[in-house]
Amino acid sequence: MTDLTLMTSAGDPASVLPSLALLSHRVRVLPMDAASLVKMPENTILFLDARDDLATAKTLCRLVQATGLSTPIMLILTEGGFTVVNSQWGVSDVVVASASPAEVEGRLRLVSERGNQVMVHTAGNEEVPEQGEDGQIRSGDLMVDTNGYTASLHGHPIDLAYKEFELLKYLVQHPNRVFTRAQLLQEVWGYDYYGGTRTVDVHIRRLRAKLGGEYEHLIGTVRNVGYRFDPPEGEKPAAVEAAQEAQEAQSAQNMQDAQDAESTHGVGDIDDEAAGQPAADSNPSHGAQR
Repeated sequence: MTDLTLMTSAGDPASVLPSLALLSHRVRVLPMDAASLVKMPENTILFLDARDDLATAKTLCRLVQATGLSTPIMLILTEGGFTVVNSQWGVSDVVVASASPAEVEGRLRLVSERGNQVMVHTAGNEEVPEQGEDGQIRSGDLMVDTNGYTASLHGHPIDLAYKEFELLKYLVQHPNRVFTRAQLLQEVWGYDYYGGTRTVDVHIRRLRAKLGGEYEHLIGTVRNVGYRFDPPEGEKPAAVEAAQEAQEAQSAQNMQDAQDAESTHGVGDIDDEAAGQPAADSNPSHGAQR
């Protein structure tokens, strides 16, 4: 039995790919938005409903690439959708909505056996900062010494606690890659940590405060997804910039949808913590949370 995730905006998920209901796989249904990427389990195959909204489907494909997730993606299309999908979407396979159970099962088996080759290839475009034999990683004026467990800006040391240093080191080692809070909690704190993902937000605020107003932007926030390390201007590859544009476009659309819903249904003010952290976090100079 394979764990499957279906992202769709359809009112009746069973109508998206009817053959799935005839197969013996566990299917999890999630809304078709960026926030759902955080809710996906690690070992799943993502079915993305692109029948009626190719633009949103393409944006989500780019977000999966930008976050570095190894989740294979299978696009569910109408026949007309085949004219616009290409290798740049980063999908593992495509299937027409009317496909038979035998065809769907066969495509699932092929995707599972070969893994997500397209995603691995895309991840190879990530620029990794040079690390010298002495364990020093440099990104612009920022230097992280992985051997000495120290960090400095313009040659001036930054006073970091152990987990703050580990978090900064991990982000710097994976520039431009977006990590969810759950991913950072797993990679930096480890499987034996039982605290919530809010711990990540607290440490991010402290890091930004210690980097100072001029450099706090090095740790960027991707709304409804997580955090990334943004190298100084001029160090970003074109592929990363394209992915970031897609993320920003998705965030703008999410905000517009929220505003439309508010004006229609009389909902109160939009929550400033939609990204999982207070709005005050954008100005860490007022003091880090302790």
